[in-house]
Amino acid sequence: MKSKNLKIYYGEFFGTFVLLFTIVGSGIMGQKLSDNEAITLLANAISIGLILFVLISSLRNISGAHFNPSVTLTLILLKKIKPHTGITFIILQIIGACCGVIFANIIFDLEPIQMANKIRSGTNIFISEIFATFGLLLIILINSKKNDMAMGSIVGAYITSAIWFTSSTSFANPSVSIARVLSDTFTGINIINVPMFIFAQLIAVGIAIVVFNKFFR
Repeated sequence: MKSKNLKIYYGEFFGTFVLLFTIVGSGIMGQKLSDNEAITLLANAISIGLILFVLISSLRNISGAHFNPSVTLTLILLKKIKPHTGITFIILQIIGACCGVIFANIIFDLEPIQMANKIRSGTNIFISEIFATFGLLLIILINSKKNDMAMGSIVGAYITSAIWFTSSTSFANPSVSIARVLSDTFTGINIINVPMFIFAQLIAVGIAIVVFNKFFR
């Protein structure tokens, strides 16, 4: 395998690893420091938005900084990346996400692998997750020609806001949905709810492509 390919694949793995480490780690820290869930959610949202800015600004010129199978699948369907590259990205994103959650558990002295009990279900959450993912994909497509720091700012700001204005707290990412099963903490999700989240995210891919092609391309 060419060193260039290794570099882009490593970028996707590492970026998704750090993203999930931040999501779960900041949730655990917030939970430790406050019994107020609003404060914990605020700290979690700010941490996620800031790390997205850092990761996208730093790694977009290497791998494209997808860190999200929904983003990768959208770009495959729009023929912006090759299918074999995209499939490898998706595999590495899921592995990286799971490793990030396990690492967060370890550094906070928890069992490395847990099974989350937090139920996240309901028609409202399903619709919320479709909208959250659709919004993320659309702003990425619309702003694809922006420079790395601008894109990092846009995505980070959107996710920080969407965590608050969506009832699903804007997972918007299948690898996030899968990996957060492994931590029974503030950001966890029960495994029985994961298929619903992923289905919503895949629906959003289709909607985002249709809307982008019709109104913005």
